[in-house]
Amino acid sequence: MMTNSTQVSYFTLSAYFDAGALRYFYFIIIMSLYVLIVCSNLLLIVVICMNRSLHEPMYLFLCSLFVNELFGSTGLFPFLLVQILSDIHTVSYSSCYLQIFCLYTYGNIEFLNLAVMSYDRYLAICCPLQYNTRMTQQKVSVLIALTWFLPVVAILILISLSARLRLCGNVMDRVYCGNYSVVKLACSDTRVNNVYGLLYTVVSILLPLVLILFSYMRILKVCFSASKPTRQKALSTCSPHLASLLNFFFGCCFQILLSRFEAGGVAPALGVVLSLYFLTCQPLLTPLLYGLNVSKMRLACRKLLLRETCGGLV
Repeated sequence: MMTNSTQVSYFTLSAYFDAGALRYFYFIIIMSLYVLIVCSNLLLIVVICMNRSLHEPMYLFLCSLFVNELFGSTGLFPFLLVQILSDIHTVSYSSCYLQIFCLYTYGNIEFLNLAVMSYDRYLAICCPLQYNTRMTQQKVSVLIALTWFLPVVAILILISLSARLRLCGNVMDRVYCGNYSVVKLACSDTRVNNVYGLLYTVVSILLPLVLILFSYMRILKVCFSASKPTRQKALSTCSPHLASLLNFFFGCCFQILLSRFEAGGVAPALGVVLSLYFLTCQPLLTPLLYGLNVSKMRLACRKLLLRETCGGLV
């Protein structure tokens, strides 16, 4: 721990432990997960881009979601792979803030994207006759642009407030960089950081959550009064989205609780797993949910893979 009130040049991540020869086993597991995430998300992005029949609002929002999964995973997994094989678990000052930007932006974009997708499903199920006029290509483009632009601006402000702080230490009890962990190391006034951090957390969760709850309340209302085939169609359409949404929401709750409160009763290994949950399981689960459960996506993937296989054989 650094005792002088000076700006640090690197941070030490103390949550890593000496795994001995098992580090290579962990490395293989993390590498396999990363390869699977990259391949599955890239496959679905290519499928959506190459099939004009999938150039509909629902699939364009999905494409944005898959791109974000790649973005978030790349901000974490290569870093973890390097740290697992390293004996000294440090990260430079600039690299730490770059990772904070990537991971926090990923989380915000993910939740906003899921909220916009719930609104899209609400229009498709509750207003089917008006869907094409209310969810135009221009509106889709604007929603996707805002989904990416707003989180980038919010996180840049968050990082700029943290970067001005004078730090008294450089040790984080984490396996990757977190903004609140940096703020806790400060020996200068952090009131502005705490107020903005609280507002940022509330707004980034509350606004998408309100849109999601509104959309699904209206969907449920329609389903209760609709015929059985309509209810089954709505369920098949919304079930992958709901599963992805619940997985991400609970993962975020774990992350916020672990970063904001001292988890003294949580075993260190469990704390590491929970902190990595939504950054690892969400990018892995999302393409599997939509690739397997959405029939048009499943058929398009099958056609693409069969064509590539047959082309390779010829």
